[in-house]
Amino acid sequence: MTDRKDVYAAVDLGSNSFHMVVAVAESEGSLRPIDRLREPVRLAAGLDAHKRITPEARERALACLERFGERLRTLEASNVRAVGTNTLRRACAADAFLTAAEGALGHPIDIISGFEEARLIYMGVAHSRGFDERPRLVVDIGGGSTELIRGAGLQPKVLESVYVGCVGLSETFFPKGTVKARAMERAVMSARHELEPVQGLFAAPAWVEAVGASGTVRAVAAVIGARTDGPEDAITREGLHQLRDALVKAGDVDKATAGALSVDRRPVFPGGVAILCALFDALGIEILEVSDGALREGALFDLMGRWGGTDIRAATVANLARRYHVDMAHAERVAQSALRLLDQAGPAWGLEGVLPRQMLAWAAQLHEIGLDISHARFHRHGSYILCHSDMAGFSRQEQLLLATLVRAHRRKVPRLELGALPERWVDLGWRLALLLRLAVALHRGRSPEPTPEPAVKVDDRRIELRFPPGVLDRAPLLRTDLEQEQRYLRKVGDRLELC
Repeated sequence: MTDRKDVYAAVDLGSNSFHMVVAVAESEGSLRPIDRLREPVRLAAGLDAHKRITPEARERALACLERFGERLRTLEASNVRAVGTNTLRRACAADAFLTAAEGALGHPIDIISGFEEARLIYMGVAHSRGFDERPRLVVDIGGGSTELIRGAGLQPKVLESVYVGCVGLSETFFPKGTVKARAMERAVMSARHELEPVQGLFAAPAWVEAVGASGTVRAVAAVIGARTDGPEDAITREGLHQLRDALVKAGDVDKATAGALSVDRRPVFPGGVAILCALFDALGIEILEVSDGALREGALFDLMGRWGGTDIRAATVANLARRYHVDMAHAERVAQSALRLLDQAGPAWGLEGVLPRQMLAWAAQLHEIGLDISHARFHRHGSYILCHSDMAGFSRQEQLLLATLVRAHRRKVPRLELGALPERWVDLGWRLALLLRLAVALHRGRSPEPTPEPAVKVDDRRIELRFPPGVLDRAPLLRTDLEQEQRYLRKVGDRLELC
């Protein structure tokens, strides 16, 4: 019987389809899928002219997520990861939808950047195909974007997300599945236009093998295989061009694919063919191998790594600290003090579990990255860096929380920024920001010598610091800093008491 702790699940809220895979972790670190679900939600097609999710698309998405949630109900919450991609990145006023979606699924949903999407795709493909150290190109055509990754072994080296997907291209050039020669030519050129800025990074001969992931790639391979009675594990340039010509000649997706295509894939199929033609031409691809592994498998391996001690986010934080010349000895002293404060305040504030400790420690380690730009307002510079950097392993919500904590670690408390956090993290952000502010104040003198630390007692909006007798009398600058902190916190309704 499988232990629940060994069962992992990943949910991919894609622009065309929602996918879920449930897998068992094997002893050698591999995954054995035990369940897969896919539903053609077509979220990208459900954005109106103002990039808002229409009621019809919202209803389809929530109904799908409720069904997925029913399957996930018996799994450990920490073993489930759900990610949203291009359409949720683009959608306006998506917070209400995201709250409803998380309620339907029963789990948080991470909105990931194109960079992070590309990283997870490569991880899924590399693990599923057992890449050796030879250089590879991986491409993934989604409903709203196309990801390109160059890597070797399990390590991606160059990652890009290009704003062209099979849903948008099909809607623009092939309405109602009608395919005309001029429309196909324009669609391919439109995709080439999007690829042009990055094609030098991914063109042959920088790799020895090209691999394609996603439903579009598999669907094209299946149709070519059905037409030629050949294999479905690779797409050749000749086979792709023959399929393109057959689509144009038939003028209709249904006629050209001869029953080899699922009904839900037909509306977006010609756009996918056009993008593949553009990729073959721009990058010099002759044969594209087809991978079963993709984003959701990558999310599973990434999740397993987090619990197995190889969390890529820790490496990302360390790399940022090095890049921006952070005084890591000082930052680590602040981090350790912040965590000791959290140990005391956490139970009363409900800040237990892994996430508060991780975010507080990482924010402390990065709170001075803005100094590399300017000392003036360096907390604002640091926040900007964290908001706009490509941070491997981090969701957009996690980046926002980290950036907000760095923004809030000194001077006036930024109420608007803290209030703009995802709803489930607003209280978390306020309280972690307060603990970080206090830890920074305790180490403002930057001395490597141990700092006397207070005992902490808290309730909802009050925090009491009780120092050993005489400490504040012997440290007038520390007392002054903490009294200034009292004034800042009083303005936002928090009370800091010194004893």
